[in-house]
Amino acid sequence: MIEELKEEAIVNKVGGRFKLSTLIQKRLVQLNQGSRALVDLNTQDKMQVVLQEIAQDKIFLDATQKVRVAGDFQGTGESMELDLGDL
Repeated sequence: MIEELKEEAIVNKVGGRFKLSTLIQKRLVQLNQGSRALVDLNTQDKMQVVLQEIAQDKIFLDATQKVRVAGDFQGTGESMELDLGDL
């Protein structure tokens, strides 16, 4: 788990260490409050879930520092954003 954080790829994907830290912290809060994981892992380690969500481009921080879910509309290939704070 910690090895993923040492790699520059995940840092660059998010846009820097500060954004990565913020995204991880905010997503962990959401998971601890009962949000559903966006990846299928056989683990109870929420940190591992968050890192996989980032690695698979499932979540990101928007311009207002809110966690957003990246997804596709069915069949159109268009991106959509969902605010997980309302779940």
